[in-house]
Formats: sequence, C-alpha cells, structure tokens
Amino acid sequence: MLTVDGSHLEGGGQILRLAVALSAISATPVTVTRIRENRPNPGLAPQHIAAVRAVAGACDAECTGLTPGSREISFAPGRIRRKDLAIDPGTAGSIPLIVQAWLPVALQAGGSITVSGGTEVPWSPTIDYLDRVFAPVLRRAGASIEITVRERGYYPRGGGRVHVRVEPSRPDPIAIPEGEEGGCGIVSCSAGLPAHVAERQAAAAQSLLDRELGLPCTAALDPREGGTSVGSSVTVWSGAKGAVALGKRGLPAEKVGQAAARALADEYRSPGTVDIHLADQLLVHLACHGGEYSTHTLTMHAKTAGSLLAEFGYPIVCQKNDIVRFSA
Repeated sequence: MLTVDGSHLEGGGQILRLAVALSAISATPVTVTRIRENRPNPGLAPQHIAAVRAVAGACDAECTGLTPGSREISFAPGRIRRKDLAIDPGTAGSIPLIVQAWLPVALQAGGSITVSGGTEVPWSPTIDYLDRVFAPVLRRAGASIEITVRERGYYPRGGGRVHVRVEPSRPDPIAIPEGEEGGCGIVSCSAGLPAHVAERQAAAAQSLLDRELGLPCTAALDPREGGTSVGSSVTVWSGAKGAVALGKRGLPAEKVGQAAARALADEYRSPGTVDIHLADQLLVHLACHGGEYSTHTLTMHAKTAGSLLAEFGYPIVCQKNDIVRFSA
C-alpha cells in the first residue's frame, strides 16, 4: 500500500486524480491523505469523487472515504476491463478533468464514459481544448479517442454531457516536432445566449491573431439554444499549443475572444512544442508510452505530476535550461 500526501506541492485535486489513475495502471493500492488540506474548502468535492469513481469503474477498484469533505481515501484497484460508464457529480464539476483521470486507464482495455457536469468551467481545460489540443497528441501516437459533446454546461448550473469512447491501444512515444504550429483553429461556443455572441467571440479572436501573428484561423461556431445553463467560451489553438477564455455576465463577447487569442499569441511566441498547461496534462502519458516534448516554464502542476509519477515508479526526466524538456 502506497501512501500519497495530498497536500504536497500543488496540493489540489490533481494529486488525487493522478494518484488513483497510477494506482490502477500499476496495480498498486494507494491511500491518499490530507486531500486538498490547504484549500479554502478542504477535502473532497463532488467532482473529485466523480473522478475517483470513473477510474474505479474502469478497474473494479474498492474504495473507502468517498464522501464530500473527506480528507483521506483508499483505493485498491482490480483488473482493468473494458467498461461503459456513466458518471454524474451532480454539480457543474469539470467534465474534462474527470475524463483526463479516466483516460490513461481506459486506453489499456478500451471502453466509454458519459460524463455530466461542466464542459467549460473555471480552472479547467474546456472540452474543446481536450478534443482539439490534448487528444490530437495521443491520436497521432496511435490512440483512438472519440469525444462527442452532447450538451454544453457552464458554471454554476452545469447540465453538460459528454461521451468519450476509446479503443485499447499502446500508443507510440509522444513526439511533437519543433515549429509545427502553422495555422490555427477556433471553437466559439455559447448556451442560452443569442447566436451572435459566439460569432463576435470568434471574429475578435480571428482579428487579433491575424493582426499580431499573421495566422490564418479557421473558426467553428457552436451556439446552443437549449440546455440548463447560460454561458460562453472560446478555445483557440495552433498545433499543440492552445488557450481558452470563458464569458461572464457583463463582459463583452469581443473581450472573451481577445483574451483567448492573446493567451495563445503569448504561447505561440514562447519556446517549446506545447503550452504550459498541456505540458503537465501529458506527463502521465509520456511516462507510460515514452517520448519527448518541451515548454517554456516549469509549473507547479508539472512539478507535482513529476514527483507523483516517480513515487509510482514512472520517472520523468526534466531538463531545465532556457527551455524545459520532458522525456521518458
């Protein structure tokens, strides 16, 4: 039984999600203690419980401590099997973060998951970032990942629903060539708002990226009238670098599009083959399948993931000079 300190380094939900995924992959029972101890609301929230249940469902794990506010859980994995799961935290919890916890386990045997909650919420990648930035790196290495957004869901009401299907695969080592970016893509979305909101967000993002970088951008619009929540989002990307911005009441649509585009422009001009957020999100897959990629800054999230991977016997090599390179 391995014991993981959930307050170590970044000290958030990332440690819990990655710990149970690694437990399943390595067949190592784990206890996670002091979960989110230094957060304003310590312990488990519904979205953390949902992520653990998603991983547990893919490997028939036995769990204890999965109650709201709990600061300690145990997770004893069984055999990874192909499963079709349905997970609903009952809140606007991040669907992408739940899927990211489940994915490394599910790729071993295949299966599907339907997750309810928030498709685009604060402090999380959007579902479009998952589909257009994160997943393509794994697809190019040989993974089969299909993501279908059935309903959009925004904080605080949620109501989003996403279906993800994967086939069993052993991806090749991750490889992202330098200078691969080229053109760019935009997905501009809204729910419960006039269609022109998504149009204005996309136009503002296109204009800024053309003006500052000379990048030709293809925009896709996804305005949805139904659903239970109201909100908007923009996801922009070029190669394996992406950025997101969320709308909020009183913020003009143009400002949302510009915020996402400006964040991508900063990443585009910075050295490295991936953005700083993708750098830590890919580490578990790098550890499992090998490869190499680089970014411009070593974040606390990446340090935390690297430390935890080493605890489970999956060491990552991190070389930090004028650029940060990860390899395995």
